[in-house]
Amino acid sequence: MSRRHIAMVSIPAPGHVNPSLEVIRGLVDRGYRVTYADDPAMREVIESTGAEFRPYVSTLPQVNTAAGSSATEEEPWGGDAIDALALFQADYESMLPQLRELYDADRPDLFLYDIAGVPARILARQWEIPIVQLSPTYVAWEGYEQDMAEHIATMRADPRGSALYERQREFLRDNGIDDDPDDFLGRPPRAVVLVAKSMQPNAERVDEDVYTFVGPALPQTRGEDGAWCRPGNGDRVLLISLGTAYSGRPDFYRRALAAYGGLPGWHVVLQVGRHVDPADLGEIPANVEVHRWVPQYDILVEADAFVTHAGMGGSSEGIYTATPMIAVPQAVDQFENADALVAAGVAVRVDGETVTPERLRAALAEVTAPDVRTRSRELAAELREAGGVRAAVAVVESALGGARN
Repeated sequence: MSRRHIAMVSIPAPGHVNPSLEVIRGLVDRGYRVTYADDPAMREVIESTGAEFRPYVSTLPQVNTAAGSSATEEEPWGGDAIDALALFQADYESMLPQLRELYDADRPDLFLYDIAGVPARILARQWEIPIVQLSPTYVAWEGYEQDMAEHIATMRADPRGSALYERQREFLRDNGIDDDPDDFLGRPPRAVVLVAKSMQPNAERVDEDVYTFVGPALPQTRGEDGAWCRPGNGDRVLLISLGTAYSGRPDFYRRALAAYGGLPGWHVVLQVGRHVDPADLGEIPANVEVHRWVPQYDILVEADAFVTHAGMGGSSEGIYTATPMIAVPQAVDQFENADALVAAGVAVRVDGETVTPERLRAALAEVTAPDVRTRSRELAAELREAGGVRAAVAVVESALGGARN
């Protein structure tokens, strides 16, 4: 097998790194030399795939921090979409010279890049190297710009939005790229989409010559270190997790404990994250186990229901494992994801700010009804047929023969 060099570029966020890991592992197993550039915070999980870690220092706020990283959890994301995009733009400007130094003397045969790894595309254009995006979320469809024209105009009418657009344009021009920033940042030449096609808005209008939906690239066997086993008492399993970035919700956890604590026939696994002290939740019912972190995928393989913030990663894992969901969206794309899950027939949506224990219990009854369980199994089968790791690796290998940058 060829030892051609494939370089992956991402940012230090689990929702961006984790979806890529099995694809990277698959490429390593195929015999490629794979390097992976990210902040030192992600070194351990990346090296577990067999890829060679290449460190750069990110300026982004992070959920996890590590020695050598300039990003700290005290730096808030905060603000609105314009503020968030400005944080990403600052990171692009910091990342690009670091990537150039990492790879100038060891240029890859192909770049893979996360949606926030835009500097990789700049280098691919300059070095005439093929590139493929690994998208952990939905993608642009034909007519997207027209459909979003009002939203884009509103952002540009804000002086901050106008200044950001000019900053993006100047950044690209300084690197010899005359493309419109919206097009260059949002329209990859080739992309592997690591989500269920059912989660994609206007899926029928997506150009599948550019975007290949392969579904989440998940392991076919459970991890040895993070394995979790269903209790032997025969109870059904409910996982409650609001992810990593939006997990600081002790009020919601207390209502969930009131809803599901002591519920006959149910064993509850509650992940509270790093920002909530389990001691603040009060007395923990006997049928509940509380952890700061859990091996989510391993539990979902066993679970009968999933209370989730509807992040794209958790939503995809829930679909893939045929686990009916109660969606409790917190921010950003989670509201659209929650609506997509409901439309697909595999979830109900509740408001995390106002939902009562009674409504949470009713929602559990709804999502464990036979029709929802059947639909969950049907959608899981469709998702597995999309190909996952195998299909993603095939796209990458086809792009190694040459691609537009």
